[in-house]
Amino acid sequence: MSTPSLAPTPALDALAHGAVIPAHPLALHDDGSFDERRQRALTRYYLASGAGGVAVAVHTTQFEIREPEVGLFRPVLELAAETIDAEAGRPFIKVAGACGYTAQAVAEAETAAGLGYDAVLLSPAVPGADEKGLLDRARAVGEVLPVIGFYLQEAVGGRYLSPHFWSSFTDLPNTAAVKIAPFDRYRTADVVRAVAAADRADEVALYTGNDDDIIGDLLTPYETAGGGPRWFAGGLLGQWAVWTGSAVTLLDDVRRARGGDHEAMVRCLARRPELTDANSAVFDVRGA
Repeated sequence: MSTPSLAPTPALDALAHGAVIPAHPLALHDDGSFDERRQRALTRYYLASGAGGVAVAVHTTQFEIREPEVGLFRPVLELAAETIDAEAGRPFIKVAGACGYTAQAVAEAETAAGLGYDAVLLSPAVPGADEKGLLDRARAVGEVLPVIGFYLQEAVGGRYLSPHFWSSFTDLPNTAAVKIAPFDRYRTADVVRAVAAADRADEVALYTGNDDDIIGDLLTPYETAGGGPRWFAGGLLGQWAVWTGSAVTLLDDVRRARGGDHEAMVRCLARRPELTDANSAVFDVRGA
């Protein structure tokens, strides 16, 4: 028997349908102080580009905003929420990042909930925590806001998490989505199949975070033991913090290709290696 689904909201419905969700960068003055004008301009850019949401206080916003001497966690979340609420005029998914052990993650989720955020992207980088501990933390955070799981690549602080973990995570009553970003084809397939095997599989959306092969993820139908293919609904990506309008057009083209439009499929396949190469420049993967 499946666990009851999350209460529907326009934002969660949009998340389930699939969206372009940029990971919001942090705008600073030359002296390192917070540049509120340019930060607000970035949020407005994502709104104008047609993105479906934005993720704030995540890796591109810099984890250091949480440090007491920096004190920018709440101001950054608040500024984005105020801008979106005043100017969106449509369902727009507000995702807040949450880090740390259970007490910190719950407190950050409570801050986000108080500011009107729709979901929490939960960082898996918790030193010393085992899979049970991560599930317990996610369950506690889920009592505050719907949770988006995050499979993070090991090169930037992630860790291996078993298929059993991802099935169990999917079955938590307040899991809304899973962002899959191990930068590994085998582990990506493992998570998709683990989610598909869970009781709440149909209630949890898959989002790519594999910036190195966005189009590959979005175009791939993963055959599962449970029946029909599973698809990635959209992307929650640092790369989509730039050229966001093109990302929105790309996701539309992917949907046409998946629907049988041959020309759209050819366009997407041609762009696949181009976008991967562009990503290497955005993130300087070769360290040049």
